[in-house]
Amino acid sequence: MQGPIGVFDSGFGGLTVLKSIAAKLPQYDYLYLGDNARAPYGSRSFETVYQYTLECVKYLFSQGCPLVILACNTASAKALRTIQQHDLAKIAPQNRVLGVIRPTTERVGEISQGKHVGVLGTRGTVQSESYVVEVHKFFPEVTISQEACPMWVPLIENNEHESPGASYFIEQHIKSLLEKDPQIDTIILGCTHYPLLKNQIEQFLSNKIQVLAQGDLVANSLVDYLQRHPEMETRLSKNGTFRFETTDDSNAFDEMGSRFFGQPIQSKTIHLPV
Repeated sequence: MQGPIGVFDSGFGGLTVLKSIAAKLPQYDYLYLGDNARAPYGSRSFETVYQYTLECVKYLFSQGCPLVILACNTASAKALRTIQQHDLAKIAPQNRVLGVIRPTTERVGEISQGKHVGVLGTRGTVQSESYVVEVHKFFPEVTISQEACPMWVPLIENNEHESPGASYFIEQHIKSLLEKDPQIDTIILGCTHYPLLKNQIEQFLSNKIQVLAQGDLVANSLVDYLQRHPEMETRLSKNGTFRFETTDDSNAFDEMGSRFFGQPIQSKTIHLPV
């Protein structure tokens, strides 16, 4: 039995990842789930994020997805490892769950010439230290500095991210990050919402500093994963279709989600099992 690739996020940001994945792998079917009713995840506890993420993963498995991508940095930081190590064997040992942090961290040491990397993320992602731990697994010599940007997601989701007020918050956090390490030459956008701010972020940086959005890195990593795991690749259906689902209002999801995905989308509201 074949099924779609499940892509999960607490809200809209994962649509930027799905957009990149679908551009590289257009032949597959995709089911996107946004847990908008309980978003944002960034400020919630590890236990809460884990429980919410596990519910959503189980739902996507129930819809026939053999492979689920956590296109959410907070879920990848706070829930992925526990689900992989403790839950998969019990609920669906033949299925797989992947995240967005590792595909970024296993490349960043090659991209950064000076080995000084900055991370911009939600408070939850920064506090988890996931980027620090994962980068140092691959590149122990890299110096990493982090900056939590709690205002950025609300600005984007309220469509205020191009306002003068947003520029103030963007500049403040960029300055703060560079004060921690003036030698930073590569900055990871450690939240899938942040690609919508990429142009504004770059306005406050010298052209010697690279800004990495995760979508393309995750997409390239998935291409490689499927080549190395033909037993999973053969379980994926290939009709080039998209389904979009949200735990909140579908009309609101369609309006905002279309901005993240770059084209009109049509979703339906689902209710997760309690």
